[in-house]
Amino acid sequence: QVQLVESGGELVQPGGSLRVSCAASRSIFSFNSMAWYRQAPGKQRELVAAISRGGSTNYVDSVKGRFTISRRYNDNTVYLQMNSLEPEDTAVYYCYAKLTGDLRDYWGQGTQVTVSS
Repeated sequence: QVQLVESGGELVQPGGSLRVSCAASRSIFSFNSMAWYRQAPGKQRELVAAISRGGSTNYVDSVKGRFTISRRYNDNTVYLQMNSLEPEDTAVYYCYAKLTGDLRDYWGQGTQVTVSS
């Protein structure tokens, strides 16, 4: 079993920055991939950024150049640094993980990011 706990979501003004965190209950060395998804009201959940076991990353086009996904093994945490935030970035942000050799998908409970003046 894996628990993922997100934190860091808050209200921020357009153009501002925010970093959200996802703390895992086990070593992130055991994860094949980790990612951030988001879901805005009335919209489907979408992949925002992902990082593979080997460190390669990919982003949805709308956040390229503004968001950065990273990880820190010491405290089993994955981050999403968000810069130049726009109102369209308002959503609940979810952490996702896939364990090597495990068919299950693991999700966190989500953290609310609101971009508004």
